[in-house]
Amino acid sequence: MPSFPNPFAGNVDRKMTNTELMQALRIDIAGELEAIFLYDAHYQATDDPAAKAVLADIRDEEKAHMGELITLMRHLDPMETEFFLEGEGEVQEKLAELGIKTDGEIAPAPAEPAPAPTVGDLS
Repeated sequence: MPSFPNPFAGNVDRKMTNTELMQALRIDIAGELEAIFLYDAHYQATDDPAAKAVLADIRDEEKAHMGELITLMRHLDPMETEFFLEGEGEVQEKLAELGIKTDGEIAPAPAEPAPAPTVGDLS
């Protein structure tokens, strides 16, 4: 939840260690995930093409921000990279078990997810 009432909430009164910065980056990533969730919920809740286009663009920018933050984390703490790669390897193994061929890369997601009920949909 935003803490806009306190304009100094994000200020740090000293330089952070890399460990502290890693913790802060995890909070930043949580904020990006929350923004992605909200923009996507608003995208799904409208049929207005202009609103959908703008909301999708903003949502996708938040995803790029997440990638930037994760890349920074990998730079600051190389062990983070090992954990990310370990997780990727586990997904690759599961995809192989399911017979999904990926050529070592994560398969691209469908261009558009299957339609889901929207707010007010009673079907």
